[in-house]
Amino acid sequence: MMKPYHQIPIVECGEPLVPIPLDKFGLELPHPYQKLGAPYREASPYYLRQTVLAQLTTAQNYLQEQYPGWRIQIFDAYRPVEVQQFMVDRTFDRVIAAQNLNPTTLSDAEREAIWQEVYQLWAVPSLNPLTPPPHSTGAAIDVTLIDATGYPVDMGSPIDELSPRSHPDYYANCSDQPYHTNRSLLHSVMLAAGFRRNPKEWWHFSMGDQMWAWLCNQDNPAQNRTARYGIYSQSQQSIVNS
Repeated sequence: MMKPYHQIPIVECGEPLVPIPLDKFGLELPHPYQKLGAPYREASPYYLRQTVLAQLTTAQNYLQEQYPGWRIQIFDAYRPVEVQQFMVDRTFDRVIAAQNLNPTTLSDAEREAIWQEVYQLWAVPSLNPLTPPPHSTGAAIDVTLIDATGYPVDMGSPIDELSPRSHPDYYANCSDQPYHTNRSLLHSVMLAAGFRRNPKEWWHFSMGDQMWAWLCNQDNPAQNRTARYGIYSQSQQSIVNS
């Protein structure tokens, strides 16, 4: 399934993946996908492209200027394509189970409808260098906020929820709830550091990948940005667990 941002050319800059300093940010431990058995092998999910990590630090600095002691909490960062495939397949199975369907008797139409639902949330685990999943470039990150006591800030829905509540503006008209304000705070500090947010996910931000370039061009068509990060394979650099 092609996404609109796949039209953006990639001019790979060759910037390395670097380890995220885990003592500087909040973390969800154990890593949520590793806990499920996702096949990271020798790769670590806590890596990002060098510039992306630098700007994530900048975003956290902006946050702490407004709310001392608060931190950005990292849910997921670099994701090998194999892990993307694992999570896509797992989500497909969960949708089938939630709808009380028998996977062995699905019609082609039912199967296609489920895949359409899955790919509303997940990028296709493509090995095509022209259409990489955003997280497999090392330029995308899923984040939320934690307050000065270390308690997660309530965003109104969990990361990776397959529902309309994942849309960034779902709570925009709910003035009696803090969720939209909290999501807007996260968005504002990430945007100020140069990130762009996935239009359908309050938690997903990127910098330098195809989605980022596409969103920048939506804001300012005269820029005509290209992506500078393509798919990052383990053959490009030895990645070890942090």
